[in-house]
Amino acid sequence: MKHLARILKELEECNTEQDSSGITLSLKPDNLTRLIGSIAGPLGTPYEGGSFQIHIALPGAYPYEPPRMKHPNISSQSGAMCLNILKDQWSPAVRLKTALLSVQALLSAPELRDPQDALVARQYICEYQTFIDTARSWTENFARVSSLGVEEKVKRLVEMGFADDLVRTS
Repeated sequence: MKHLARILKELEECNTEQDSSGITLSLKPDNLTRLIGSIAGPLGTPYEGGSFQIHIALPGAYPYEPPRMKHPNISSQSGAMCLNILKDQWSPAVRLKTALLSVQALLSAPELRDPQDALVARQYICEYQTFIDTARSWTENFARVSSLGVEEKVKRLVEMGFADDLVRTS
């Protein structure tokens, strides 16, 4: 990969400062263009105490093109995120850590004018307490480091209506 040195530098920078930001970044062992980012749920939100994994795919033209980031809790259909920094606001000067910090900020202040999931946005606006209770419950059940095994978490998600194969690959 052409920009491997930059990627390795970004990994080092991100993981050196993880205590203050709650953000980590690691390479998938089998592919240098696939990474896993982890963000801590922001304090004072229903996501507080959670740890959220973000799947990152670096395009061949990275850093001149934005990374593709997916998380199963962002879009209920695809895991895609609606974040300008990952689209038309991208610049090669933006680092992966900055992009992950932007995702973390999105958990604190969702962008309701351009939602990725209209049903969740409607719930946030019209039934705010239900939104908070649901987000807190999902964080508790699926994003906290717990003694629950993978199979128990898969079972809970399948019971909620998600396809087994989708849950296992996310």
